[in-house]
Amino acid sequence: MRRYLASFCLGLAACAAQEDLSDVTGARGTREVNGSTYGAALPRVSAADQRRFEAGLVEFKRKRDARSGLGPVMSGDACSACHDFVGAIGGTNGRLERRFGHRNPDGSFDPLLSLGGPMLQDDAIGLVNGIAWIPETLPSIANVISQRLTTPVFGLGLVDATPDATFVAVAEWQRLRHPEVAGRPAVVRDLVRNADAVGRFGWKATQPTLLQFTADAFVNEMGITNPVFPDENCPQGDCGALENNPAPGLNDPDGSAMASATDFMRFLGPPPRGKTPPSRGPDLFAEIGCAACHLQTLVTGPSASAALDRVAYHPFSDFLLHDMGTLGDRIDEGDANGAEIRTPPLWGLPFRHRLLHDGRTTDVAEAILAHDGQGKPARDRFAALPDGDRASLLLFLESL
Repeated sequence: MRRYLASFCLGLAACAAQEDLSDVTGARGTREVNGSTYGAALPRVSAADQRRFEAGLVEFKRKRDARSGLGPVMSGDACSACHDFVGAIGGTNGRLERRFGHRNPDGSFDPLLSLGGPMLQDDAIGLVNGIAWIPETLPSIANVISQRLTTPVFGLGLVDATPDATFVAVAEWQRLRHPEVAGRPAVVRDLVRNADAVGRFGWKATQPTLLQFTADAFVNEMGITNPVFPDENCPQGDCGALENNPAPGLNDPDGSAMASATDFMRFLGPPPRGKTPPSRGPDLFAEIGCAACHLQTLVTGPSASAALDRVAYHPFSDFLLHDMGTLGDRIDEGDANGAEIRTPPLWGLPFRHRLLHDGRTTDVAEAILAHDGQGKPARDRFAALPDGDRASLLLFLESL
C-alpha cells in the first residue's frame, strides 16, 4: 500500500519543509496540477469534459422550486446557495448549518431522527397547495448542537480520483513516523458499489465519492430525492406530513441532475496558489508538526480523463479522521465519533472568511490556537514561537 503515497513536490518552494516520503512509496504523478483562477476548469480537460464542466455549472447554479422537487424542508434552493464565493462558484459563502443530537448518560449518541435530526433544515417551501411548510426548529431534548461551515468544492475531483489505498498508506506512515498524531481513514459505505470505502468528503469524512457527496447534498440541503438517496427528509421527523408532499417520488429519477452537478465539481480546478514568501514559514510548518496531518502532496490514480490521470496536487490535508479533543463537534456521524474531524484542506486559505468547522473565527492564528487533542502538540509549539517566526509561518499559510 505504501507505493500509493505521494512522495514529491515538483519544485514548489514549500517542498523543502516537507518530509521526504520516497522511502515509503514509489507513487509519482506524471505532472503537477495547480489552480490558475478561481472557478476555472482543471488544466488539460478534454473538449468533451469541458462541455460536461460547463453543463454541470448550469446545474450547480440551477434554482429549484416546489414544482421541481425542492423541499418541503431544505437549507437552500441551489448548490450555489452555499457554494458561491467572490464571483466564483465553488467556494464557501460562510453559510452555517446546524447539526444536533442527544448524548445519552451511557455515552451513546442519538441523532434524533424522529425529531428531524441530525441536520436542521432551516428553510422550507412555504405555502403550497394549501399546506404551509415551515422550517424545522431545534428540539428541546437536543443536548448536542454544532454549527457546520459549508466547505469549498474547488479541486474535489482530484480528491475523488485518489485511490483509497493512498489514504490507508498515509495513516500507516503517520502511525510509524508520527504516532502521537496518527489519523485513521473513515470507513463508510459506497452506496453505488454497495461496498465499504474510504470516506473523504465532508467535515466528518462521511462520503466516499464525489457522486455520493452530491447526492447527499441534493437530499439534505435541497430536498431533492435521487437514486442514491431516495427517501425524503421527514419535516421535523414527521413522516406522515409527506402525504402532502407537492413533489412525491424521486425528484431526480435518473440521477442526471446530480451527475451533472458532480461533473462541475469533478473538473473544477483547485484554488490558485500565491507566491510563497521568502521566509522560514515552510520550514516552521513542518518543524512544529503541521505537515504531518496537513500533508502537502497527494497523487491521483489512473483515470480515463487526462485531467485527473496520475497527477500530483497540493491540498495540504491527509483527509483522515483525527481526535481533536475539545475542538470536535461532539456529533457522532458516519464512522467518526464526536471528537473526530477530518483534516480540512488548507489550499485557498487566504480567501476563506470563516475558519474551523463551526466558523468561529476569521483569524488564522486563533484557528491554530483552538486546536486540541491530536492537534495540541502543534498548537503548543506554535504558541511558543518567537513573534518573528510566528509571523513567517502565518505569511506562508496566507500563500496557500
